[in-house]
This record gives sequence, structure tokens and C-alpha cells, in this order.
Amino acid sequence: MKRIFLIFLFSFLTINAMAQKKAVQTAGRDQLGEFAPKFAELNDDVLFGEVWSRTDRLGLRDRSLVTVTSLISQGITDNSLTYHLQSAKENGVTRTEIAEVITHVGFYAGWPKAWAAFRLAREVWAEDTAGADARAAFQRGMIFPVGEPNKAYARYFTGNSYLAPLSSGPISFANVTFEPGCRNNWHIHRATKGGGQLLVGVAGRGWYQEEGKPAQEILPGTIIRIPANVKHWHGAAADSWFAHLAFEIPGEESSNEWLEPVSDEAYGKLQRDDEN
Repeated sequence: MKRIFLIFLFSFLTINAMAQKKAVQTAGRDQLGEFAPKFAELNDDVLFGEVWSRTDRLGLRDRSLVTVTSLISQGITDNSLTYHLQSAKENGVTRTEIAEVITHVGFYAGWPKAWAAFRLAREVWAEDTAGADARAAFQRGMIFPVGEPNKAYARYFTGNSYLAPLSSGPISFANVTFEPGCRNNWHIHRATKGGGQLLVGVAGRGWYQEEGKPAQEILPGTIIRIPANVKHWHGAAADSWFAHLAFEIPGEESSNEWLEPVSDEAYGKLQRDDEN
């Protein structure tokens, strides 16, 4: 029996590209430029222009977490905390992560400070609540875990996906979950011999399509054998969460080649055809 390995065992150590951008701030000059020009200069050019922008030493995401923790610890829960919570979200901090951070800080800085911070954080991440509730409902109907946001390879997906490694060996595989409408780019599993991929539908409804062929529906129990060197994509239906197990079949000189996204027009046609 061939040993099967997951092609989607993504590295969580990949550096988030958002952590490398430069911080830009004009609030000092906008609000205090005439009254306190030196303070405005220090705020905009030194604090944000220099300290926050040293992303080669500490990324924006980590700086946001440090700043939020510091403000909560001092009991500062005014507009400055709201601003830095918003920045933390923009810098990649998830709803689950900020909730865990504030809970942890509460034990050291004080429970009332944590309560005050949670009131602000709930407003900042309010739009994520519906998605989190839907994800939790999908999880209750599936035996495998949804997993964590797939940040490392997010640039190869349209929409949000999640990864849950299930086994590290001798047979490694994981569960990949797609929000409604989420799909990965066209891609090819290259190999000179053997190789390819195996998908097993476990929950919800999704699509698989090879270039030049009609899309195939994937339901729980559906098995898709993807040959090496075939251009294809897979993902969720527009109206359904979807999860599959993904395995890489060993091959010689194997590699994964990511290509262009599946266009909204092509993807939307699947939905229209499905309704007719």
C-alpha cells in the first residue's frame, strides 16, 4: 500500500506578508500639528515612522499585541485602545486570538480592565461574529476539526480557508475547510513519476474541476483522485461550507505550481447552472 502524504500540510512558520509593511501615521499633525508641532512630529515620524516600522525586528502584528496589552494593563480603554485594536485586526490578529489575549491579560492586569477591553474588542470584531457562529455550527456537524485560519497560503485562495492537521506520520493528512464561496487558485501537482493528490469529502458541498472539463460536485464520501500534472481547482459551493481531507500521493521530483485565481464569472456560472 502506498504511503499517502498531505499536499496541504502548510507551514505555520511562514511569515505573514502583512507584518512587513511600513506603519504610516498622520494623527499627530492632523490633531496637534498647530498646537504641539514637536509632539506631532515625535508621534508621527518617530513612534510610528521609526519604531513601529522596524518590522525586520518585530512585525506589526506582534507590535499590535504588545501595545494592546500595555494599554489594557494601564487601564487605558479610551479611543487609543480602540485605534490599536483596529490596527491589530488589520495586522492579522483574529477574533479568537484577541479574546485569548485579553483573557490572559485579565489575570495579571485585573478583571475589570479585561471587561472594559472586551467591550471595545467586541465592537471592532463585530462583523466577524456571524462568520464565527457559522463556522461553529459547521463544526458541530463534522467529526474533524475546522482548524485555524490558513494564513500561510491565503494568497492562493479566494475567500477564507482553515487547516487542521490530523496526523503527522507515517501517513500525514489534514482537514481543509472552506467558507461558502471560497476556492483555491488553479494549480498543478507536478511530478515526473507518481504524484498527484487525493481528496475525500467529509462535510458540506464543494466543487472540483480540471481544466477543459465540467466541474464535479463533492459531497461527504466523494473521493477525487487528481493525477499529477493536471491543472485543477477545488473549493466550496457558493451557498455551503465545505471540508475535505487532502492527501499528496508520493512521486518523484514533486512540486506544487500555483496559478491564476478562478474568476468570479467562471465560479458564478457553476451556481447558475446548479440552480437550473
